[in-house]
Amino acid sequence: MAERPRTATIVRRTRETSIEVALGLDGEGRETIRTGVPFLDHMLTLFSAHGGFDLTVRAKGDLEVDDHHLVEDLGICLGQAVAKALGDKKGIRRYGDAMVPMDESLVLVAIDISGRAHLGYALKPSATKIKDFATDLVEEFFLGFMRNVPCTMHIRQQTEKGNAHHQVEAAFKSFGQALGMAVERRGKIKGVPSTKGML
Repeated sequence: MAERPRTATIVRRTRETSIEVALGLDGEGRETIRTGVPFLDHMLTLFSAHGGFDLTVRAKGDLEVDDHHLVEDLGICLGQAVAKALGDKKGIRRYGDAMVPMDESLVLVAIDISGRAHLGYALKPSATKIKDFATDLVEEFFLGFMRNVPCTMHIRQQTEKGNAHHQVEAAFKSFGQALGMAVERRGKIKGVPSTKGML
C-alpha cells in the first residue's frame, strides 16, 4: 500500500496578518514565497532548499507597524503545517541535527519532535538589524514554530564573531537540514519512535 503524501495547507487570518502556507515534507526544495519581508523570503527559501521541502507561502501583514506580527505568525503556521503533514508521526526518525558553516559563522540546530515545546536559543547576531529586518525577530519565529509542532529545538551559535546575515543564514540552513532529518521516514521502524508509544 502506498504511503500517504505528507502535505498540509494552513490558513491563518487575523486582524494583523493573512497567511497561507502549503508544505510538502517529501519534496524537492521547490518554493514560492511572498511575505513582503525580503529577508524573511530569503531565509524561508534557504530552509526549503536545504530541508528538501516544497513550500508555498503567501502572506500579508501590518508591516506599517513592524514585521513582528507577520514573522511570529509565519512561525506558527509553519509549525502547524509540519504537525499536520506528519500526522500520527509513525515511522519518522524523530531526531535531527545539523551544523552549517556560512563563511566565518557556524550554527548548530538540533530538533526532537517530542510533543514537548522547548526552545534553547543561543543565536547572537552581531547586529540588531539586517537592512530593515530586526534580528530579534528570528527568535520569535522559532518560538512560534516549536510551540506549534510541538518540538524541542536547540539553536547554538558556535563562533563568537561574524556577519549578522551569515549568522542568521547559517541558522536557517541548519534548521532545514535538521528538520529534514527529523521527519525522514525510517523503513525499519514502523511505529511511533518512543518507548511510551506516543509523541
